[in-house]
Amino acid sequence: MPDIMYKGAAADAAQVICIVVHGRGQSQQDMLDMIVSRVAVPHVRFALPKSAGPGWYDARAIDPLTDHTLIQMHDGVRQIADLIKAERTARPDLPVLLCGFSQGACLSVEVLMCQPQIADAVCLFTACRIGAETDNLPLKQLEGLKIYASCGDDDPWIPAVAHHRMIGDLTRAGARLRTDMFPGRPHTVTDTEIAALSDMLHALADGTAIWGDDA
Repeated sequence: MPDIMYKGAAADAAQVICIVVHGRGQSQQDMLDMIVSRVAVPHVRFALPKSAGPGWYDARAIDPLTDHTLIQMHDGVRQIADLIKAERTARPDLPVLLCGFSQGACLSVEVLMCQPQIADAVCLFTACRIGAETDNLPLKQLEGLKIYASCGDDDPWIPAVAHHRMIGDLTRAGARLRTDMFPGRPHTVTDTEIAALSDMLHALADGTAIWGDDA
């Protein structure tokens, strides 16, 4: 289990759990500043895991998969999945939203593709699949899972074409997606993205349908 920082509601007072997975070279404090501190939703228990090293894996997300990258990726997937399972065991009545930024968002996609029933909703801020287009990447059925996915059109780490390939994979897997592509956006999280996360957390906490529908 990675080092975990908790913020927001106490375990016995929470109405929704939000797992926030950091990007390459980032800390839990970076996620607090970039995401958590900007979410004005009550009764959310935020769990922020920290990778053992500067990132969850060494390669760029778009590099062809190697044995070393696969080992690191699967270890990261296991750590995030184990954290979610531990939170569900502690409070099995609570919904879980999985949120990641950059490398953390890429890892979150692979968590879904390894264990598709792991989360009740997902926010992917600047993500793609881990590996090259020619790699045989897994694709699991997501059965209507609500996912918000966003990226910049000229992001220095996640090319738009790789982000769109991920969108295609998630669509084929049966997820329900809302997406944003931001022209000229730097490698960060915008107010629009924070609003999307906040709306999803509100819906999960209130027990209402995300995006106002059950379809």
